[in-house]
Amino acid sequence: MARPYLLLPITFVLLQGCVVPEQDPTVEGVSGERVGEASVVEDIVGRERDDYVSLTTLSPAAVITGVTDENRRQFIADLLYEGLQALDANRLLTPIDDNAHARFKRVLAFDPDNEIALQGLQDIVGRYLQLAGEASRQGLFSEAEILLGRARFVDENHPDLVIAWLGLQAEMTSGDLFFTLDANEFTRRSDKARATLTDIARQAQQHNAFFLITAPNDDLARWMFSIMQEAVIGYRLRGNIELAVRASIRLRMPQD
Repeated sequence: MARPYLLLPITFVLLQGCVVPEQDPTVEGVSGERVGEASVVEDIVGRERDDYVSLTTLSPAAVITGVTDENRRQFIADLLYEGLQALDANRLLTPIDDNAHARFKRVLAFDPDNEIALQGLQDIVGRYLQLAGEASRQGLFSEAEILLGRARFVDENHPDLVIAWLGLQAEMTSGDLFFTLDANEFTRRSDKARATLTDIARQAQQHNAFFLITAPNDDLARWMFSIMQEAVIGYRLRGNIELAVRASIRLRMPQD
């Protein structure tokens, strides 16, 4: 029969083997050295600062809890509808709380493969490229650069971005003459507007230039052309008319 007092040393040994040493609150570094968690965070932030990382915060996606799949589908459908409405109204990136980009991105936060939302983002880029092209043809180069920058923000890998930037550079070095017109004067067809058109027509004759008239409607564009043609009797002006938001005239200089 075993003696009871012999159990004490055995129990003590077993308890000693179960003791877990206190862990050092550190993480393993890439090199194998042990560094504190605070040091790791500081290192990451420091690298971002050194590399000039720019972070853009998007509108947070709503969290839907305790809803059925049908409610979730309806929520996404509503976002898509609102996004398409904003796109049609050219509310592309602004206002900040009511624009197409934010709504399409929110849809993709729930459904990353949603074809309508993905196409919506491409349509936003296409709209910016279109507006940038119009601004560029009218000599509004600073505005064109801003519009192309917004297109790049939406999709910096869009294949048409490089072509658009090259087109803008070509317009800026074309040597053509650009005339931005006073909308109020031309809407009223005032004497000042007539004088401006007369001066532009004579420059077109002097340089034998090809004109491009842009106007918000066909009636105003044809009036502008008629006043220019009257100013250079005996000389036939050559050019095109293009409908755009703003009235402007461009004289394309002949290539040597």
